[in-house]
Amino acid sequence: MAENTNRNVFGFHGIAGVLISIVGLLIILVALITLAIDKQRIGVTKPYNPAPIRDVNNLKMISVENKQFAFQPKKDK
Repeated sequence: MAENTNRNVFGFHGIAGVLISIVGLLIILVALITLAIDKQRIGVTKPYNPAPIRDVNNLKMISVENKQFAFQPKKDK
């Protein structure tokens, strides 16, 4: 049997490969956390605007019988 003389500790299949994969995963984790925090900030500064909902009867999944449990629009003065 031939001996494997092509061993390399610092090749991509050794320590460097592990470090590259860990750094890559950490970069992905930081990017996803940054995007999530950014979306949370947008949600805080621009909350949902209920102004386009003017009639409760036009909303889906709300019947006339259970509209007291649903969103009630403000009455225009």
